[in-house]
Amino acid sequence: MLARASRLVLPAIWLGLIIGISLIETPLKFQAPGITVPLGLGIGRLVFAAMNIVEAVLVALLLVAVLASRAPRPERIVALVLAVVLAVKALVIRPMMQGTTDAVVAGESAGGSGMHVLYIAADGALIVGLVALLALAARALLGERPVADQASPVTR
Repeated sequence: MLARASRLVLPAIWLGLIIGISLIETPLKFQAPGITVPLGLGIGRLVFAAMNIVEAVLVALLLVAVLASRAPRPERIVALVLAVVLAVKALVIRPMMQGTTDAVVAGESAGGSGMHVLYIAADGALIVGLVALLALAARALLGERPVADQASPVTR
C-alpha cells in the first residue's frame, strides 16, 4: 500500500520542488535588493547542490516504489527516464557549469553559458516527465479499484 501511494506522492513532491526552486526562487533571487550576480550564483550553487541530493533521494524512493508495487510498464519506463535525466543534470551539466560560475564569482567573466540553458531544459524535461508519471500513476491506481466501487449510486 505504501509503495502504491508513493507512486503519487513522490512525483508530486519532486514536481513541487522543481517549480518552487527552479521556476520561482531562482529568477526572483536576482531581483532582490543587494543581490549581485556573483552572490546569486554562489547561493544558487549551494541551493542546487542540495536540491540535487534531495532529488536523488526522491528518485531512488520512486524507483523502489514503482518496482515494489509492480507498476505498469509505461510508469516504470518514465521513472527510469527521470532517473537518467536527473543523473545527467546533476553529474554532467551542473559540474560543467562550475567553471562559468567560478569565473563570474571571481569577477573574471560577465557570465552567460549554454550549460545554464541545458540545465533549464533538463528541469523542463523532468517537469514533463513528472506530470506524465503522475497521470500514469493516477490512472493505474484508480483503475485498481474493485468493480463494486466503480458502480454508480443508481446501480448499487
